[in-house]
Amino acid sequence: MAADGTPRELRERGRIVIVGASLAGLRAAEQLRAEGFTGSLTLIGDEPHEPYDRPPLSKQVLLGRVRPEDTDLPRQRPIDAQWRLGVAATGLDRDERRVLLADGDAVEFDRLLITTGVRSRPWPHETEAALDGVCVLRTRDDTIQLALRLARRPSRVLVIGAGFTGSEIASVCRERGIPVTVAERGQAPLVGALGGVVGDVAAQLHREHGVDLRCGVMVTALEGDAGGRLRRAHLSDGTVLDVEVAVVALGAVRNTAWLAGSGLAAGPRGIACDSGCRAFDVHGIVTDDVFAAGDVARTPHPLFGYQFLSLEHWGNAVAQAEIAAHNMISTSSQRRPHLWMPSFWSSQFGVNIKSVGVPSMADELVVPQGALADCGFVAAYGYQGRVVAAVGFDHAKWMGFYARLIEQAASFPPDFPCVGQRSEGLRPVPARFPDPALPTHGPTVTLTGHSPSDRRVVFTPLRA
Repeated sequence: MAADGTPRELRERGRIVIVGASLAGLRAAEQLRAEGFTGSLTLIGDEPHEPYDRPPLSKQVLLGRVRPEDTDLPRQRPIDAQWRLGVAATGLDRDERRVLLADGDAVEFDRLLITTGVRSRPWPHETEAALDGVCVLRTRDDTIQLALRLARRPSRVLVIGAGFTGSEIASVCRERGIPVTVAERGQAPLVGALGGVVGDVAAQLHREHGVDLRCGVMVTALEGDAGGRLRRAHLSDGTVLDVEVAVVALGAVRNTAWLAGSGLAAGPRGIACDSGCRAFDVHGIVTDDVFAAGDVARTPHPLFGYQFLSLEHWGNAVAQAEIAAHNMISTSSQRRPHLWMPSFWSSQFGVNIKSVGVPSMADELVVPQGALADCGFVAAYGYQGRVVAAVGFDHAKWMGFYARLIEQAASFPPDFPCVGQRSEGLRPVPARFPDPALPTHGPTVTLTGHSPSDRRVVFTPLRA
């Protein structure tokens, strides 16, 4: 029997369905049980696996240091859930409160949480994408297949796209002694996420480690032999490369296609939600029974002018899932906003890269610590006179400090002395981000018309 919609009835006998057997989905389920939810709980996932950790896939797993099956996410507490794995959600009937499944079944709910995340953007030419040797890297099964191909010591690997995933794959290839060419349509690796100034440093790292880096070029065609095996790649500069493996790393697509016709404000950039993770409908009216969390969600953030942020970050998925779970079974006065500080990390070519804030929002940067030429530094990013982000190359210890500056809407450039810092490092320079109208590999930031220049806001993270 369905709950009547009051928090008490929901907690005791409500039906909660989570679509997306992901990190966010698992942590939300655990949070629901931790907060006393005793009703029925169903998790739906299109992969046959229970939730696993994705960051190691492009790093430790490809290097052979971690087995794919060892990436299963640890359980923090029993969740007593029904698992519907290996079957995709194909539709949402909001009037009847039902999730439609690919096997013809339907699952009813009182509250729905969508944590379907993202998938790799495929190679756009289907025939070429089907060639033996053309890969993407997102799932555990993708990683297993790519690891097998790398173990065969291909004569050359082509990585299409030099975002974080593409750069990490290139790093793995070089560490394994495999020749690799990286084709990037932008002016430098990581340019969409970190801008051209820092992208130039990333390019230096690629080349110093033996990567054949081609910037400002695109792959125009992939060519196979009579047996359907990849043999060559054609580039926009006229170059033809002999390659056995091509990894398509052109960014991600948010998994919202199954919501077409549902009436939710869901599209290529994700599901628009309020700060409490409740989904909006296509008319801009907030729902009270459909929530979203993780990579697929877009929520406004007061630190960044209430712009909608969709973030492909591990920590964001966990924090947002816990907020969504709490709000699903709470009264209006008990609900909490999702105010997590954007943060991510990457490891490539022996360098640890960590960021806080939203670098792609900035138009200027300074280098208060270290030096770009040494590939060890902190770059602080500014927009309209305030600090909005920081990126550290082997300077992770500084990220907490810059997170506090962002929370306090501190002025840019930072006005503090740095021991041993060269004076030119504190002179702002253009961050050199590409035209925002062009697709990039960075996190999506959608403008809503609010200015982030108001320094009166002070960000205070909520504690559970």
